[in-house]
Amino acid sequence: MPYFTSHDPGSFAWVELASSDQQAAKAFYSALFGWTAVDSTTGPDEVYTMFQLEDRAAAAGYTMRPDEAALAPPHWNLYITVEDADATAARATELGGQVFCQPFDVATHGRMSTIADPTGAVFHIWQPLNHIGVGIKDEASGLCWADLNTSDQSAAMGFYHKLLGWNFMPGEDNYVHIRNGENFIGGIPPAQYRDANTPPHWLVYFQADDCAASTEKAKSLGANILTGPFTMDNVGECSVMADPQGAVFAIFQPAQTL
Repeated sequence: MPYFTSHDPGSFAWVELASSDQQAAKAFYSALFGWTAVDSTTGPDEVYTMFQLEDRAAAAGYTMRPDEAALAPPHWNLYITVEDADATAARATELGGQVFCQPFDVATHGRMSTIADPTGAVFHIWQPLNHIGVGIKDEASGLCWADLNTSDQSAAMGFYHKLLGWNFMPGEDNYVHIRNGENFIGGIPPAQYRDANTPPHWLVYFQADDCAASTEKAKSLGANILTGPFTMDNVGECSVMADPQGAVFAIFQPAQTL
C-alpha cells in the first residue's frame, strides 16, 4: 500500500480545499472519494476538516474567509515539502517569486509560507514538524499528480529547478514532466493549450480505479465536468471538473488499471 510516514524535500506533501461551503464540500468529496471527514475547531466560528482515507490523512478543507474569497474563487491549495521554510522563502524572492506571507508556525504541525512563482502560480511550502502531510497517495481517491498551468514553461522550469531541485523531461506534444529525484510527480502542459483568461495555477489530480465511473458519479453529485473523460495513449484516462462550489481538480486512472 502507498502509505507514507515522511516526504522527500520537493515532494507534493499536502492538498487543502479552500471552499465557500465547507459542509457541502464535505458531503461531495466524502461521497465521491469515500473520504471520512474529521473536524477540528481552529478559531471562533472556524473549523478545519481533515479528510481521511484508510485512517490516514488524505487532504483537508476549510471555509474561505471574506478577504480570501474576495481575491480568489474556491480552489485546491498545493503544499510542497521543504527542509527549511525560511531559507526556501528567501530564495524564492531572490529568484523572482513573490512571498505572500513570511514563514510561520502552524501550531506544532509545521512551518509554512505562501509563494507565487514568477509566472503567477501560487503554491505553499511546508516544513514538517508533527504533521508530514498526506499519509496515503498514489492510489484510488488519493493525491497522485499535479500540473502547473502557466504561460511560460521556460521561466517556471528555471525557477523550480533552482528553488526545489526539480528536473524536467520533455514529453509528447510539448508536455513537460516534473521529476523530483527519481520520482515523476507532475507536469507542465504547453502554454498554447491553456485558457488565456485563467490565471496561472496548479491543478491537483486524484487517482481513480475507473475514471469514467468516477466522472459520472461526480456529475450526479453536482460537479461541472470541464473536459473528459479522455484517454492518453499508454498513460491513462483523465477528467477535469469543478466541484459544486467551483474548485477545479482532476481525476486520473493510470493506464495499467484501464
